Amino acid sequence: MWGRGLLLVAICAILAACAAQPKKPAPTYTGPVAAPSRPQETVTTTPPWGEAPTPSGKGGIYKVGNPYVINGVTYVPREDPNYSETGIASWYGPQFHGARTANGEIFDMELVSAAHRTLPMPSLVRVTNLENGRSMVVRLNDRGPYARGRIIDMSKRAAELLGFHGAGTAKVRVEYVGRAPLEEGAPVQVAVKQEAAKTLAAEPKGIYVQAGAFGNPVNANRLKDRLRAIGPTEVRNVLVNGATFYRVRLGPFAQVEDADLAMAQVVGLGEVNALIVIEK
Repeated sequence: MWGRGLLLVAICAILAACAAQPKKPAPTYTGPVAAPSRPQETVTTTPPWGEAPTPSGKGGIYKVGNPYVINGVTYVPREDPNYSETGIASWYGPQFHGARTANGEIFDMELVSAAHRTLPMPSLVRVTNLENGRSMVVRLNDRGPYARGRIIDMSKRAAELLGFHGAGTAKVRVEYVGRAPLEEGAPVQVAVKQEAAKTLAAEPKGIYVQAGAFGNPVNANRLKDRLRAIGPTEVRNVLVNGATFYRVRLGPFAQVEDADLAMAQVVGLGEVNALIVIEK
């Protein structure tokens, strides 16, 4: 009995001693550490001049939209199959890259697309750079530009293909082609073509600021007198759908920057609907 008790006491003492021993730390590797493996580099190729990928349309919807007001100017989106306009184009890129466009697509500045203030989305428009003859059909999937005096905003890639990325702006003609497909992968024409020199020779080149258009010549001449201090101002009459309108215009200006300055002065006098136009 006593022998068995002594044996149990001895076993407990051994176990207690083992528990009191500090545990040995797990072995650690102190040798050289291999650098993390580098991902396989992606080889990119530059497409031939005049070619570029277009947005797929994924996530987008067909949209015209309701009238809206930006900086005191009212814009009325609408179907306009006969739309054709000359004016100043600009481009946009990094600040909107990855954001959703006005019709729900994802804007990628390296794809060929454009923004317009009133045409349906998505649609196709032909944009011709009147300064170098380059012309291409682009996918319109966003709203803008809202800088006064601009009629269309091109993606960075589209501006590169049309040859005005470095300059920032260009005199262009914009023509409505038709609705763009929504389905992903649908073919869209993006190839740039060069218009003949004789065609460009007939294109308007002068830059004007149109301050207003009136049905009454008295009102047109009154505005002309108000704007005379800004620069050369004239009143031109034009026939629109059988009715005569009197347009008040300043110019011509040799550079876009000069027209922008005059535009700012005209708007400062309260003519918020003034716009920049291009004529012979």
